[in-house]
Amino acid sequence: MAKRVLTTESGAPVADNQNSATAGVGGPILLQDQHLLEKLARFNRERIPERVVHARGSGAYGYFEVTDDVTGFTRADFLSEVGKRTETFIRFSTVADSLGGADAVRDPRGFALKFYTDEGNYDLVGNNTPVFFIKDPIKFPDFIHSQKRDPFTGKQEPDNVWDFWGNSPEATHQITWLMGDRGIPASYRHMNGFGSHTYQWTNAAGEAFFVKYHFKTNQGVRSLSADQAAELVGKDANSHQTDLLQAIERGVNPSWTLHVQVMPAADAADYRFNPFDLTKVWPHSDYPLQRVGRLVLDRNPDNVFAEVEQAAFSPNNFVPGIGPSPDKMLQGRLFAYADAHRYRLGVNHTHLPVNAPRTAVVDNYGRDGVHATRNGSRHDKNYEPNSYAGPAQTDAALAAPLAVHGWTGTHEAPAHAKDDDFFQAGELFRLMSEDEKGRLVANIAGGLSQVTRDDVIEKNLAHFHAADADYGKRVEEAVRALRED
Repeated sequence: MAKRVLTTESGAPVADNQNSATAGVGGPILLQDQHLLEKLARFNRERIPERVVHARGSGAYGYFEVTDDVTGFTRADFLSEVGKRTETFIRFSTVADSLGGADAVRDPRGFALKFYTDEGNYDLVGNNTPVFFIKDPIKFPDFIHSQKRDPFTGKQEPDNVWDFWGNSPEATHQITWLMGDRGIPASYRHMNGFGSHTYQWTNAAGEAFFVKYHFKTNQGVRSLSADQAAELVGKDANSHQTDLLQAIERGVNPSWTLHVQVMPAADAADYRFNPFDLTKVWPHSDYPLQRVGRLVLDRNPDNVFAEVEQAAFSPNNFVPGIGPSPDKMLQGRLFAYADAHRYRLGVNHTHLPVNAPRTAVVDNYGRDGVHATRNGSRHDKNYEPNSYAGPAQTDAALAAPLAVHGWTGTHEAPAHAKDDDFFQAGELFRLMSEDEKGRLVANIAGGLSQVTRDDVIEKNLAHFHAADADYGKRVEEAVRALRED
């Protein structure tokens, strides 16, 4: 079989890919060696800026199949009939570490899902926890700075981690999740996924509902202890990537069942706590889980860089029937995620195959920029309105409008009757078995005991005491014992 011809980027055939052009045998390399210069210059530019968060990730293709009728809640076409399938791409990730970090670490996991629907791409960007550390996006850069490498020491510092948490009592609920047994999933296949935020669904009659997404793993939840994780990291830092890749290659296709909690929009104003607070969950006794469908992963990417590293998920990619809620963290992410992709991948990142719609037609007036592939022809105008049959608006809103009132300004979230930073963390602690409580306390104490300032330790202990008296007592005793050693 004849070999294909090696070419330069411009398509010219390469005569010699083993030896650089030189001024005579053994002489210095010539500047005119176009192939050498192009090859080295391209190599220098192979890496794009890594994500500030969620840098370390793995991905897979699959499909979502509707199993239950939810048309009473949303008019989204991909959810319009039982049995309907939509192609998907998912990216799992750790949050705090860099691209070269290990998989089996104690960290929340990203659970970002792209639905290639007939009405455009719908991106659901969540985590493997139903809550988060903060409730206002203005604190997100501060939070991430506190968890990342210290500018002076170049490593994560317990002083920074716990100082931020000590000054952020709303983080207590997520800390209890993170330091508990589910803080280190055994694999991406063995963890649940959550939309985490509150979203809006709107049905064909225009009725609005607020929803929360729950993807329950059909493989069962499995997690690692700190000792098991440390051992696994030493054996295979890419353990979760290895597991996902090999499972799909063997035909063992992981799957999740999607459920939603549905709150009629009218309930939100008088609910006992703020239903748009990302640090809280809705009790299932108030809003039970309702099954929607199943997600199945059945194909690995052919190229990790092209399809995993260049995958771009934006919470503002909605489709008709689905929209945002007043969740302040979600509102911030509507801008921040798309802007991060414009920085990392360029303004035309949606032209990349992994990000481009599969069946929906993209037709707008966006032009030019790096890597533009949809610039139109001589007959296409780049402005609107025009008299040349260009694309026009539909006048049909994707979701129902949200009522607003009051004065502009920097306001705290509206207070509800039972808003509290600690109650749900205490409830989560009380749900745990004695063994689970013991491991939770040990995990917290292991980090908190390394803090050098007594006042920072005391602030954090006060939060655990406020969540549950026994919780606080156990953590305090464990920290004291470790510091006295």
